[in-house]
Amino acid sequence: MDLLIGQLLTALAGASSLFLVASGLSLIFGVTRIVNFAHGSLYMLGAYLGVTLVEVLPGGWLGFWGGLLAAALVVGVVGLLLEVLLLRRLYGAPELQQLLATYAIVLIVQDVALAIWGPQDLLGPRAPGLRGAVAVGDQLIPAYDLFLVCLAPVVLAALWLLLHRTRWGILVRAATQDAEMTGALGIDQRRLFSTVFFLGAALAGLGGALQLPKGAADLHMDLQIIATVFVVVVVGGLGSILGAYLASLLIALLRVAAVANADAALFGVGVWQLELVLVFLVMALVLVVRPTGLLGRAEMARSPRALPPAPPLRPAGRRWQAAAAAVVALLAFMPWLAGPYSLSLLSEALVLALFAASLQFASGVGGMISFGHAAYFGFGAYASGLLVRWLAADMLTALALAPVAGLAAGLLFGWFCVRLSGVYLAMLTLAFAQIAWSLAFQWTTFTGGDNGLLGVWPAAWAASPTDFYLLTLALVVPALALLRRVTFSPFGLALRALRDHPGRAEASGLAVFRQRWLAFALSGAFAGLAGGLHAFLKGTVGPDRLAIPFSVDGLVMVLLGGLYSLTGPLVGAGLFTFLRAELLSLTDYWRLCLGLIILIVVIGLPRGLADLPRAVRSGRR
Repeated sequence: MDLLIGQLLTALAGASSLFLVASGLSLIFGVTRIVNFAHGSLYMLGAYLGVTLVEVLPGGWLGFWGGLLAAALVVGVVGLLLEVLLLRRLYGAPELQQLLATYAIVLIVQDVALAIWGPQDLLGPRAPGLRGAVAVGDQLIPAYDLFLVCLAPVVLAALWLLLHRTRWGILVRAATQDAEMTGALGIDQRRLFSTVFFLGAALAGLGGALQLPKGAADLHMDLQIIATVFVVVVVGGLGSILGAYLASLLIALLRVAAVANADAALFGVGVWQLELVLVFLVMALVLVVRPTGLLGRAEMARSPRALPPAPPLRPAGRRWQAAAAAVVALLAFMPWLAGPYSLSLLSEALVLALFAASLQFASGVGGMISFGHAAYFGFGAYASGLLVRWLAADMLTALALAPVAGLAAGLLFGWFCVRLSGVYLAMLTLAFAQIAWSLAFQWTTFTGGDNGLLGVWPAAWAASPTDFYLLTLALVVPALALLRRVTFSPFGLALRALRDHPGRAEASGLAVFRQRWLAFALSGAFAGLAGGLHAFLKGTVGPDRLAIPFSVDGLVMVLLGGLYSLTGPLVGAGLFTFLRAELLSLTDYWRLCLGLIILIVVIGLPRGLADLPRAVRSGRR
């Protein structure tokens, strides 16, 4: 019993830090409707600034606690500047555009932190007066953990008083329920949104700074925490501070239960090893049963306003057909024009073009926003790798089953996902993708765990860069042509009708669920084929192909090219592949350069590079 109590208190200490970050994100989303992927970067900045300021200020109680509070305030100012200079332009924009812009901030902040503090981890100072341990039964609990356990309810009470007993809090709650009506009543929304963003960013910075006595500040803190923070915010209810607190406690109890049942096993895997799976499984179950979360409200389900409708898609004319044929012919002649490295890079660009096209079919044509499309890519990659490693299957058999694996995953996950819409659908796709990633990461005996599956090499007849490039071209081009044909089929037309006017389409007799479910599964099949090709291209399959950053990479490719253009994702994938390769060879700060390019495209060309000709013509007029 004493051991269980000790584990519970330790978990509650972690839940307190998680609540600080999640409460800030929930507050920001509740008012601004911004899906702030960069909230983890603010958490990381709080940790790094905390180390620096504590070293600069005089020692003792004042230096330590003053440094942590100063770090939180500085991060709040950084968040305020981000809101004023960038995010203010994205209010009312689609979730994908918001995600892309905030992901660009993640890339920029990572390289800024690298330039200022270097690549090494920075150990934080110990909290003065809280360096010892307190005996709880026969267990010794760090005094700092007990401080964190008591801090979360204090912060919760302070936020409740701020939101319910002040004029500012009443305005915030009013904007959370109906921002347009709040603005119509004469409230200065810009100032209100800015103060909300300052407070949310300061809470994230405080959460990062308070982690210093428990661990080091490192450059991977942002992505390590953001997924769990999304779980807490979604489970608690978007915009609900109390819901975020209850969800953080639920996650803490779940982790304690996993550790307490460490001897139990499921499919040969210890329950404690499946802790991450259980966390995201809870998120998925809550979204399926109650999409608004534990304490979320129905009005939070409304999505941001979309961009003006795009011009209708039309089949390619003769000029475009001739141009496409010329491009394919040029690609077929590339083995005689390029060297092995360029051919390998072209193979990767083709694979990613198919992945981006499958994502564009789901999100652009079908209107189903996916934050976890890497799951289907990863299922195809792991299906091919596992067949080769465990069953010694030949390469063609493994490639043939890759789209089947992606299709099966799309059918399974899509059954639940397509019942939702907007940000809730996006979050459920993220939850399922994280479940798949957690299984691949922790099921070491089957998937190889963090090391992945090694030695997934192509057959001898396709081992050279030239032969594998030609094989990739022979598979990707027909797949893209088939996907385009489906888009212009009666099924594709019905899918676009559901995207643009769901109520009218349903009234016309279209089977909404069946159409969306089939489209979701079909996009998973094409992503699975891309994953299978990628496994043989790299010779290895790792859990990183299922992780959030790779899903975001796919969104970057789609939105760089154009969400509503069929050729845009292909252009975006090629540009992304070659741009990243060139930046990697030119500078250590390639993330900073890529992030700035993404921001320029998001702000200057919200419809992507496919809209560049129209923008040029409009500029001339």
